[in-house]
Amino acid sequence: MTAPHRPEGLAAYITVTAAYWAFMLTDGALRMLVLLHFHTLGFSPVQLAYLFLLYEVMGVVTNLSAGWLAARFGLTSTLYAGLGLQIVALVALAQLDPAWPLMISVIFVMLVQGLSGVAKDLSKMSAKSAVKLLAPEGQGGLFRWVAVLTGSKNAVKGVGFLLGAVVLAVWGFVTSVWVMAAVLAVILGGVVAFMPSGLPQGKKSARFAHVFSKDPNINRLSLARMFLFGARDVWFVVGIPIYFYAVLSDGSEAGDRAAFFIIGSFMAVWIILYGLVQSLAPRLLKANSASTTDITHQAILWVAALTLVPLALSAAVYLDLPALTPILVAGLLVFGFVFAVNSSVHSYLILAFSTDERVTMDVGFYYMSNAAGRLIGTLLSGLSYQLGGLSLCLLTAALMAAASTVVANRLRAAP
Repeated sequence: MTAPHRPEGLAAYITVTAAYWAFMLTDGALRMLVLLHFHTLGFSPVQLAYLFLLYEVMGVVTNLSAGWLAARFGLTSTLYAGLGLQIVALVALAQLDPAWPLMISVIFVMLVQGLSGVAKDLSKMSAKSAVKLLAPEGQGGLFRWVAVLTGSKNAVKGVGFLLGAVVLAVWGFVTSVWVMAAVLAVILGGVVAFMPSGLPQGKKSARFAHVFSKDPNINRLSLARMFLFGARDVWFVVGIPIYFYAVLSDGSEAGDRAAFFIIGSFMAVWIILYGLVQSLAPRLLKANSASTTDITHQAILWVAALTLVPLALSAAVYLDLPALTPILVAGLLVFGFVFAVNSSVHSYLILAFSTDERVTMDVGFYYMSNAAGRLIGTLLSGLSYQLGGLSLCLLTAALMAAASTVVANRLRAAP
């Protein structure tokens, strides 16, 4: 392996990855806590989707400006800001009063989730941009490093889903949130204390207008990414958790706890396996010998394959096939495998298409599209489930994957 761009590159990469892991652990746990806690309070699928809408809206806004902020103030500043804002969001959520009227509770949680959305995308943009600047050159080094960061992050987030369901059942909502805030505060202190040099400190000459790319590949990849993540979240955010809750819970307190654990376990396993496949994607695609042109072609093939999975599952639910739940579990794991390869390829291509000088701008713009896809998927998840159940959720996912295929087909070889 060739040396990183800077002597401190590996140490900085490890520290950034550790900080990102800590954040995603609390992010996954918080999502599961909010979803299951408010479902037991009687929130409808659409109301549950509303709780996450501002989270995704703020992801769009944050990513649009985060690249410029990192270019202006430095990547370490935006990374620390992301972790700090997540602590503030957790502390704020612990103040939620069960006696508040329903509408006040919804608005409050939306605002707190919006703050958490800002925190997440500051952290994500910082970590992903750092890989471009620190990764070794040649022999698939960039693909391997970004795959390890992205894959391990999603595995940790999967553990967070399980952790959120478990601590909700054991400690309750408020105590769980306080514990997460305290742990993340300790980790932030450690990251600040031990972060080595190696990341750029920012330039005062960076202008916000530079966020918008003139490279067609950047813009097309960003649009394909939007549809790709919409295809996942349209069933992932509300549809599948609520469907499984309806199937698994008998309405008793013990039944609720058992359902929480099983749902959290499934979501955790799905995300962990998804992250594992992301980490293995360079090996699966033979990145050591593949050119960027080859990997661009793979981006088209894999998203086309993805379209078929939710289409088949939608038909299975509509026809109410025997052993439907095992079919869904198996089918969604297949979806996760194909989706993970797609996601890993995209994460490599955005860094391959960008230059060192524009990396934070391009990554921020790209993840703005990622957040827009999650926003659309979140809204459609609650809406489609309420209108047509899980079958409509999965059909909508297939349509969004098909749209991603059409856009990806216009990607061209990297310059």
